[in-house]
Amino acid sequence: MDGFFAELQEWIKYAGVLMPALLAGTWITVKLFFWTLILSLPLGLPFALGNNSKFWPARVFCRAYVFVFRGTPLLLQLFFFYFFLPIAFDITMDAFTTGVITFVLNYAAYFAEIYRGGINGIDKGQYEAAHALGLNHRQTMFGIILPQTFKIILPPVSNEAIVLVKDTALVSVIAVSELMKASRGAVNRDVDMTAYIIAAAIYLALTFLLTILSNYLEARSLRYDAKEVG
Repeated sequence: MDGFFAELQEWIKYAGVLMPALLAGTWITVKLFFWTLILSLPLGLPFALGNNSKFWPARVFCRAYVFVFRGTPLLLQLFFFYFFLPIAFDITMDAFTTGVITFVLNYAAYFAEIYRGGINGIDKGQYEAAHALGLNHRQTMFGIILPQTFKIILPPVSNEAIVLVKDTALVSVIAVSELMKASRGAVNRDVDMTAYIIAAAIYLALTFLLTILSNYLEARSLRYDAKEVG
């Protein structure tokens, strides 16, 4: 028994040594998550609206954009922006900026499809009622349709946010020192899996916090709807 506690104490001490590097990597992960979400959420909306536009050049462009970024692996897109652009167009960016731009463009495509599905899910009678009230298309869309759409799309958007936390690990392939790269470096250096175990716990903690937040927002939305009905 004494031997077990001695080994446990050594493990805790070793984990404490690893924590500064892993927490630094976690901070990079959180920054990448934050910038991706804060930029891709609004960027997806014009692509969703353009996808339903009657102006065919805009519709074709938006559908092509969504098709390309949803139809190719995110890892391949990272390689394209990090390796191909400097070679072909002499456009050079640091690894973190490249990761943010790639993730924003990728997730905007997914959010565009979520928005489009929400918009198309609104009953056509809403448009007819707005037209009867004399509202133009812009007033109808931003005053009536989109507020209802945002309530519908909350669960899938929350799910994509949770997926994003895990996808951030992909930027380790272009030398961004986020959580996955920090833990892999420790494992390769010390030949010990402890860093992976701690990294897994951190990822689980982040997704757990997002799950709590999304459940809170959904519950709040339901309470608001109940008040409106009452």
